[in-house]
Amino acid sequence: MQLHLLSPRTKHKKNPPVGRGGKRGKTSGRGGKGQTARAGHKMRPESRDLIKKMPKLRGHGKNRARTVRTNRIAVSPVNLAAIEASYKAGETVSPASLVARGLVRRAKGRAPMVKILGTGSLSKALVVKGCDLSGAARAAVEAAGGTIHARHTETA
Repeated sequence: MQLHLLSPRTKHKKNPPVGRGGKRGKTSGRGGKGQTARAGHKMRPESRDLIKKMPKLRGHGKNRARTVRTNRIAVSPVNLAAIEASYKAGETVSPASLVARGLVRRAKGRAPMVKILGTGSLSKALVVKGCDLSGAARAAVEAAGGTIHARHTETA
C-alpha cells in the first residue's frame, strides 16, 4: 500500500462561509450589533432576567411619528340625557354653551367639536347650533319640536 492509494472514508465537507453576501447577507442570521452578534460571548442569564423585567414600549407601532395622528380633531360626545337635565325649553345648544355649563371641556383653549348622541330622551324644544348629531339624536330633537342648525348629520 502506498500513500497515493489512500482515500478518506468520509467526504471532506466545508462549513459555508457566513456573512459574505449570498443567501445569508449582511448580518448572516446573527441579528443586529453588539454582544449577541459575536461568536463565543453570550449574555449571562441574570442580565437576561433584568431585561425581561423592563417595560416594553407599547401602543404606537414601530414609528410613532407615522402611526400617531396628530392632526386628528377630537370630538366631544354629549348625550341627550345630559342636555335634558341642564337646558330649559327654547334655549340654544351650542359648543360654547355646553362648555359654559360644564358638559364638555375646552380643547386647545376653545370650544371643541361636539357630537350629540341619542342616549336618553328629550322633552323640550331646543335650538341646536354648530353640533354634529347622530341619527337617533336628530330624530329626538325634531320629535320634541326643536330646530337644528348643525354642521353635519348622520342618517342611521
